[in-house]
Amino acid sequence: MSFFVTPNADGAFDFTTAGYTLFVLLFIGLLLLGSALFGSKKKMNIKQLTFSAMAIALGVITSMIKIIDMPMGGSVTLLSMLFIVLIGYWFGLGAGLTTAVAYGILQLIIDPYILSFPQMMVDYLLGFGALGLSGIFSNKKHGLIKGYLTGVLGRYFFTFLSGWIFFGMYAPDTFPNAAVYSLAYNGCYIGAEALITLIIIALPPVAKALDTVKRQAAA
Repeated sequence: MSFFVTPNADGAFDFTTAGYTLFVLLFIGLLLLGSALFGSKKKMNIKQLTFSAMAIALGVITSMIKIIDMPMGGSVTLLSMLFIVLIGYWFGLGAGLTTAVAYGILQLIIDPYILSFPQMMVDYLLGFGALGLSGIFSNKKHGLIKGYLTGVLGRYFFTFLSGWIFFGMYAPDTFPNAAVYSLAYNGCYIGAEALITLIIIALPPVAKALDTVKRQAAA
């Protein structure tokens, strides 16, 4: 483990060059794997790979545009979760999960905060990866709204779990316990972004545009 990470002055860990290399390779491998395993059998998988890469890029860019930045981590961003959710909605569960986990790996590479391997897994791979659950509703009526809610609830669950288990010592005395604090704290910013996003994608012009892109993705 020390080959890939090194302790820092804050009591957390930073990646070594080997660690960054490993996760860059995992990121690329996941995108290629998702395209190979879950792409259309009638067309080349380049289209899915391109859409996935674009969604990840947009997700990263918008995650840096913070409407509200919370003091202990987490923020309300400019619809960053939506772009990752869209891949599952457009291409199905397998593509959604691989793209979402790849997105989590990229977030880990860009802005890592590592206390332990389990915390890293819960926060980055499982937390962001849960956004891919939107693929469950890929071909369902109102699939985008249902998929978005499912993905965000999955993200919320793992973020709550991390806050409770790994960051519970920071809970203020005004809360009865760390679990309640994690539920409230993480619910504030994840819920706020989800509400804003749901209002926006329910607007007729936006819904029409997203449906048009979905048809192009499936073509």
